[in-house]
This record gives sequence, C-alpha cells and structure tokens, in this order.
Amino acid sequence: MNELCLLLGTSRQSYYQGIKFIQQKAYESDIIIEEVLRYRKHQKRLGTRKLLDEMQGFLTSHNFRIGRDAMFGLLQERGLLITKRKRRGFVTTLSKHRFKKYPNIIRDFVPIAPNQLWVSDITYVHLASGFAYLSLITDAYSRKIVGFYLSIDLTASGPLNALKMALIGNPERTGLIHHSDREVQYCCDAYVKLLRDKKIKVSMTENGDPLENAIAERVNGILKQELLEEVFPDYKVAQKAIAIACSTYNHLRPHGSIDNLKPAEAHQKSGELKKRWKNYWQLKQEKEDCMV
Repeated sequence: MNELCLLLGTSRQSYYQGIKFIQQKAYESDIIIEEVLRYRKHQKRLGTRKLLDEMQGFLTSHNFRIGRDAMFGLLQERGLLITKRKRRGFVTTLSKHRFKKYPNIIRDFVPIAPNQLWVSDITYVHLASGFAYLSLITDAYSRKIVGFYLSIDLTASGPLNALKMALIGNPERTGLIHHSDREVQYCCDAYVKLLRDKKIKVSMTENGDPLENAIAERVNGILKQELLEEVFPDYKVAQKAIAIACSTYNHLRPHGSIDNLKPAEAHQKSGELKKRWKNYWQLKQEKEDCMV
C-alpha cells in the first residue's frame, strides 16, 4: 500500500480519506435516490427542480448537500430524468356556432385572492378504444383545480358538471369572473345561465391565441405530462386515475408560479404570491443589463 501511495503521489492517510469520501458520497446518493422514488411513487413525472426544492427539509435533516446540476447528474446516472412527452394535436371543441360570444375582460386583471378568477378548458384523454374529454376549472390565483369531470362525449354536460363541482366546493366567490375559450360548450344557454344565476361574470378569449387562456392550458399540460398515463384501457379506469391525479396536483405538487406552494395551500391565502421562475425574456434582459 505504501508503494502504491508513493506512485500516486499521496499519503496513506489521504488515500484512505479519499476512499471514505467516495463511500460516503455513494451512501448519500443511494439515500437521496430512495427519497426521490418516494416522491415519484405518487408523482411519477415530477421534475428535477421541483424534486430538489421539495427535498430541502430532508436534505438538511441528513446534512446532505447537493445542488441542481449534481441532482440532474445523479438522476441521469440512475436513469431517472424525465423526458417531455410529445403532445398530440386533437380538436376538442367547436367555435363556429349561433351562441353569443363574450369579450375578454381579464387582460390586465391579476387576482390577489382565491375565487376571483376561474379559468376553464377541455382536453382529450386517450382510451384504448377512442377518447374521453376532461373538463377542468382552475382558480387562477391558487392554481387549484376546483372542478373537473370526465365525459364520454363533447356535449356541454362535461363542463357543466365541472362547474357545478366548483360551485359546491367554493361557496364564497363574490365578484368572481369565469374565463374560457369561445367554444360552444361554454357559450351555450345552459352554461351561461348557470354562471348568470350565480352572479358570475363571463369572460372569453377573442383571438384564438392560447396565451389568452394560458393558465388553463398549463394545468392541462401538467396533468397530461406528469400525472396521467398516455393511454387508459377504458373510461372507468381513466375516471378513477383523473380523480387521483387532480388530488395529487392540488395537494402534493409545488407550483413555481405560487411561491412553490401546493395549490391547496395557496387557496387558503391572499395577497400577491411570488413567482419562483423567470421566463426567457426576463433572463435575456437581465443578461443584457449586466453587459451594459
């Protein structure tokens, strides 16, 4: 051993310290991966950044230190990095119809409490024998899914049932605005009448731009990218999985747009919630400012 240490240009003590360090890091990595798998049990596609943020208490209590890049490297090494699914285009709604279309009244509106603005959308769910259609209503302030319903067709019954669920679960909603696209399900007499009866203001997109209903689109994406299977064997299995996914999303998944809170937590708060992310244009502007 002494001869080997001489060849390596190090002391016997340093050699054994190095071996001990490598063993300790391997042990820490295994423990961290066990915790990652515990989170992934309920959120199979939870991203690395959110995992790292969620695990801070665990890491601190074990005196483990691991940064973002090291975490990405560890998950890549263990084959646990999440790859983004390809989104399929599928038409779920019809915008050419006889019903009244309402203006967009939320362009400059920023909610500062729950139940000031709800956003609605419909997305498809792939079944082995066809499709089902998921209607979602999300609170724009807390990002909580307040209403959902999986329907076997594209009639207004799906959105109506999602709306009824949201109304029952949120009785305090003075001044609420309901925002959606201009599709027939949201413009039809039955849907608008229910909103009017509950004294809810109606707002709709105007130009067909997804950014006009960005929050609803984002929630759809999270559910399909992270919490739902790509294909379900039948309607009943999908129905149960969606109920679990919505509960997981509301109670377990942190959201960068609401100070890394879970939506159910944010739904109990009021006042401005800090965004924990920066978009491309913010980062580009900061880089340009530093170069001045």
